[in-house]
Amino acid sequence: MVYVQTLVNGIVLGALYACLAVGFSLVWGVLNVINMLHGSVIIFGGYLTFFAWHSYGIHPLFALPVVAAFMFLIGYVTQLLMINRVIDQPVLTTLTLTFGLDLILYNFMTVYYTATPRRVTLDLGALDLFGIAVPVDRVFGMVLALALTGLLYLVLRRSRIGRAIVAVRMDSAAAALMGIKVDRIYAITFGIGALMAGATGAIFAMVYPVTTNLSGTYLGKAFVVCVIGGLGSVPGALAGGIVLGIVESFAGQFFGPQHALTVGFLLMLILLVVKPTGLTGIKGYE
Repeated sequence: MVYVQTLVNGIVLGALYACLAVGFSLVWGVLNVINMLHGSVIIFGGYLTFFAWHSYGIHPLFALPVVAAFMFLIGYVTQLLMINRVIDQPVLTTLTLTFGLDLILYNFMTVYYTATPRRVTLDLGALDLFGIAVPVDRVFGMVLALALTGLLYLVLRRSRIGRAIVAVRMDSAAAALMGIKVDRIYAITFGIGALMAGATGAIFAMVYPVTTNLSGTYLGKAFVVCVIGGLGSVPGALAGGIVLGIVESFAGQFFGPQHALTVGFLLMLILLVVKPTGLTGIKGYE
C-alpha cells in the first residue's frame, strides 16, 4: 500500500510538472529560445495569486485567468519589443538576454515581495480512497494542470493560431511564404509560454509555498521534463512530467527527499545518452 501511495503522489506531482514545462517546451521548440525567464515567471504568477487572495480576498480560481492573461500580455510585449530583435542571432545571445531579464524580475520580486515562502491555504482536507490519502488541494491542482495542458494541446491542434504555430515550428521560411506573419507568431508563442508559466504559478501557490528561491529549481525541472518527454511536444511534456514526478516520488521514498532532485537529473543524463529525442521521439507537434 505504501508503494501505491507513492505512485499516486508521483502522478499528482507529475501533472504539475507537465504544466510547468509545457510552456518552456513550446518556446524552445518554436522560437529556438532557451527561456531562462521561465522559472521566475512561475514564481511571479504565484505571488500575484497569493496577494490577490491575501489582500483582496479574490479566490485563486478567479485570479488564475486574470494572472494568465496578464502574463500573456507581458510575454507578448517582451518578445515583440526585445527578444525579436535578436531572434536570428545564435542561441547564446537569446539565452543571455532572457537570463538578464530573469535577473531583473528575480531581484524585483525579492525586493518588493521578499523571499518569504507564501501559500494560499484553502484547508480542503484530504481524500481517503482504500487507504490512500491525497490532499484535496493537490488533486484540485492536478486537475487544473491537466486541464490547462489539454487546452493548450487542443489550441495547437484545432485553432488557426495553433496550426500557424505548428507551421512555424516545422519550417519558418515556408510558413512565411504561405503568408504567415512569423514575427507575430513568435510573439504569440512566447506569450503563451508566459501564460502557462503564470497559470502554473497560480496553481503552485494553492499547493506548495512559492518563493523566489525556487525559481531556479522550477527552471531546472522544466529542462528535465523537456529532455525526458521530448522537445516541442505537448504529449511529450505530459509524459516527461509524469515520469519525473513518479521517479522523484519513489526516489524520495527510498533515498530521502533531499536526493529526489538528484535522481531526476541522473535520469535526464541517461536519456541524453541513450535516447536524446526523449520518450516520445517526436520532432515538432502532431
